[in-house]
Amino acid sequence: MANPICYNAYQHMENTLVLLKPDAVSRGLVGEIISRFEKAGLKLITAKMVTPSKELANKHYPTERREFIEGMGSKSLETYHEEGMDPHAELGTTDPHEIGLKIQEWMVGFITSGPVMAMVLQGPNAISEVRKMAGHTIPAKAEAGTIRGDYSNDTPTLANKEKRPIFNLVHASGDKDEADFEINLWFTKDELQPYSTIH
Repeated sequence: MANPICYNAYQHMENTLVLLKPDAVSRGLVGEIISRFEKAGLKLITAKMVTPSKELANKHYPTERREFIEGMGSKSLETYHEEGMDPHAELGTTDPHEIGLKIQEWMVGFITSGPVMAMVLQGPNAISEVRKMAGHTIPAKAEAGTIRGDYSNDTPTLANKEKRPIFNLVHASGDKDEADFEINLWFTKDELQPYSTIH
């Protein structure tokens, strides 16, 4: 009979895309962040440094994904309300979709502004594990011990004021469908390097 622990781990083995954004690269945090993932037992199966084209960035942050765009806008609105500020005075609108489109434009501008370290990590429940380690997408709300909580304290209010995206260091795929789509967007199948670890 198969070892149930090994079988269970195999069943939940996942690949996920991680991008260390230009802020992580320019601050010299690439090695530190990769080290955290590897120490947690996640396996690096491919990586490359690339300055993304606008075409790639727009595919990665697609405007047609209404839920994604409105989600970003809604998060910004929540932060404005929490801080007692008027989003209309700052952004000229309170429509989550319109705000999300502004943020998407800033995100594309930022991710194409310099080198990005793109990688695929593999491991049991890798998608949720990486997101847990990365922390809340708004660094000011991220817990200590997470990557964003330890290395950034940016907020949507400050980012919107400066007409830029939040500096949150890391992108990590949100679910299996997103991971599959994003990995195929950034890497060819031949670039993935399967191997066994010493464990």
